[in-house]
Amino acid sequence: MMTSMSDDKEINALITLIDDPDERVYQHIRKKLMDFGYGVIPALENYWEHNKFGLSFQSRIEDLIHDIQFDHVKTGLSHWVRDGANDLLRGVLLVNRYQYPDLDEGKIRKKLYQLKQDVWLELNDGLTAFEQIRVINHILFDVHNLSGNKKNYHAPQNSYLNNVLETGKGNPLSLSIIYILIAEQLDVPIKGVNLPNHFVVSYLDERNLLKLIGQESPYGVMFYVNPFSRGSIFNQKEIEQFLRELKIEPRPEYFTPCDNLAIVKRLITNLIYSYEKLGNNDKIKELQELFKSLDQDNEPKATF
Repeated sequence: MMTSMSDDKEINALITLIDDPDERVYQHIRKKLMDFGYGVIPALENYWEHNKFGLSFQSRIEDLIHDIQFDHVKTGLSHWVRDGANDLLRGVLLVNRYQYPDLDEGKIRKKLYQLKQDVWLELNDGLTAFEQIRVINHILFDVHNLSGNKKNYHAPQNSYLNNVLETGKGNPLSLSIIYILIAEQLDVPIKGVNLPNHFVVSYLDERNLLKLIGQESPYGVMFYVNPFSRGSIFNQKEIEQFLRELKIEPRPEYFTPCDNLAIVKRLITNLIYSYEKLGNNDKIKELQELFKSLDQDNEPKATF
């Protein structure tokens, strides 16, 4: 939200009153500043850096900045859902902005473009589905050294795309998101699959090739890929075996490609679980709010 010169004058006047000892006055000022939205943050940051109003003033400014940034993410996710949740990267970046408000989206997009280009150079129209996956696996896991963070599996940083691209370490969901985003740009029919306790991707049987050899899939999937295990390929029977080991009854959604909304919901639920393990109640509460901006009817359940 852009502010006018008259708005700037009002904002500056309100900021100078932030340390008013009367809590009712402060709450009134706070509400007015919150109403200006994201555009008020530069002025707040400027006062925080260059004015010596004491610890109470600085603390209130920090809280205001955080709350405005949080509302910006929450509103952004609500709009993303309203717009159809068609852009997976947009939803993932909004969740990233919860932890990194000053996120350099250009840097992330540049890295993803580089990955896509490197895969594209190795692809050609004559490749089979399995050969396409071998190319993607080679570029992501051999050339760019992406891998599963098995030593610190539940760490929150494994869920933030910027961290995963910088460190090369991620969890099943974040690595699958990268896999999906790259495939999407190359028109390779890859979609996510919401397995319990794990997340994988599927290669869609768009041309009904399995039907030609008498092996038609009821879920429209040729095979599944596990990005957390360097792109290993497996089939429906192996998912059934995985579910038996977990003593979980098979359900269609454990085999069927999921949509972008389901992926971003899972991203948030994984973060909630990560912060539960760290005992960070403030982040848990905020992430539950973000989840509700995506789904008012259900509670988040961690799945990784």
